[in-house]
Amino acid sequence: MGRGDLTNAEWVRLEPHLPASGRRGGRWNDHRKVINGILFRVRTGIPWRDLPERFGRWKTVYERHRRWSADGTWDRILRAVQAEADLADRIDWSMVSVDSTSCRAHQHAAGARKKKPRVPKKRTTPRHHRSDEGLGRSRGGLTCKIHLAGEGGCRPLAFLVTPGQWGDAPQMIEVLERIRVPRTEGGRPRTRPDHLGCDKAYSSRRNRRYLRRRQIKHTIPEPKDQRANRKRRGSKGGRPAGFDTEIYKRRNEVERTINRLKNSRAVATRYDKRAYVFHGTVTVAAVRLWLRP
Repeated sequence: MGRGDLTNAEWVRLEPHLPASGRRGGRWNDHRKVINGILFRVRTGIPWRDLPERFGRWKTVYERHRRWSADGTWDRILRAVQAEADLADRIDWSMVSVDSTSCRAHQHAAGARKKKPRVPKKRTTPRHHRSDEGLGRSRGGLTCKIHLAGEGGCRPLAFLVTPGQWGDAPQMIEVLERIRVPRTEGGRPRTRPDHLGCDKAYSSRRNRRYLRRRQIKHTIPEPKDQRANRKRRGSKGGRPAGFDTEIYKRRNEVERTINRLKNSRAVATRYDKRAYVFHGTVTVAAVRLWLRP
């Protein structure tokens, strides 16, 4: 077993959630070696063609990662390991925080074809495909942004990939809508945290109205300009937003989650041209965090 490969304990937890192997042609044979190759590339950020020979043909490793990113297999695996963790009471729902991080795009991430990609052997468009490929211009050049919701144990619950110049507040609702942890014992998936923490970039009337409608307790500081505008309007400005400084101290958990996620160099710097492939890369890094004890 090489450095960074799946341990036996991690493989035992992951194997039941993988697609069935042994199909005609041996397409899905030896999942473990291929997944170890995918993890090696996500961790190191090297080009696919430079994968060590112990993982087999680089084309096989890359194609399986691309296929599973396109048809949502990685998403289903992430949901499965989250459901397993929730059943074991290893998800801290007491505080879920939302934040974003910018990822510098390498020059190899630019230049994707304008034609829509297709799922191999199907006529459907890959999940999480974006016409803008999730790339945008900022002062640092080409960047993309990961909007993420993390639980109290510093592991990601859901995330969204957008161009780098997109704002944080408009994406909060969509990120929260993506939290869906299945219940293995039956029932609807869990989608609502006990408490939500965000920084002042997420303070907006739209976001607070959404959280009140869903009855989600939240701690979001109110910026000075919004506070002054509310006071200027008098009674029409509404009540001041509640804020608990002790609870807000836990917001560092989502920043630590982002740091753990960006320990994978293929996440910290984007090398994938297609947005759905980069989404799969981030999902693989998230799955690895959930597999660790």
